[in-house]
Amino acid sequence: MVPVKVLSYNIRSMRDDTDALARVISACAPDLVLIQEAPRFFRWRKKLARLASASGLVVLTGGGSAAGPAILCDLRVTVERTEDVLLPLTPGQHRRGFATAVVRIGGARLGVLSCHLSLRKDERYDQAGMLLDRLAGMGVDHAVAGGDLNERPAGPAFSRVADSLQDCWAGGPTGGEDTWTRTEPHQRIDAIFATKGIQVVGCGVPHDLPGITETDLRAATDHLPVLATLEVPAG
Repeated sequence: MVPVKVLSYNIRSMRDDTDALARVISACAPDLVLIQEAPRFFRWRKKLARLASASGLVVLTGGGSAAGPAILCDLRVTVERTEDVLLPLTPGQHRRGFATAVVRIGGARLGVLSCHLSLRKDERYDQAGMLLDRLAGMGVDHAVAGGDLNERPAGPAFSRVADSLQDCWAGGPTGGEDTWTRTEPHQRIDAIFATKGIQVVGCGVPHDLPGITETDLRAATDHLPVLATLEVPAG
């Protein structure tokens, strides 16, 4: 088994305290960061690269080319391929997409997907199905997906994903549960999922992790991050 740390984080287009954001990400020491609401417009590549560098990471894929989702990684990660996917546009709604990659970490081969699902219930449910289809078509035995689902676990889109994948919080609750809002968290709308066969060591909002302060968590962005520690089968 290969240990892999995955962080999912809605960063609100880096409109808040980017120094605090980088400190939170760095303290989590992730191998993979599944970003939502990455910068999408003017100089978005430069902004995302600056965040990655400040966090000791590199940009793997996504950002404006995926309508917001992105993936960052550390130097343990070897990239096999990447693909940014734009989802069908519903008139009057924001464009949505997936940032995806197939990577190798140690002896493990892993599919990775970052998502930010719609605010609209019916569209969100359809996008949950597209997420599962995308993972199934990646040609890997093991995969992780994470992001802002804009829905609580009892909702139909969240349940659609959790019925096929492991909800990592449910499988290994560690740290906080609720991710929204940053000042008065009362909903879990951000999550990390893993395919069967991946062992969930722990998952949750990293409130008590050394190097992370409540001040930084509140200043960094409007969501709280989700950190999962996983064991991925080698080979």
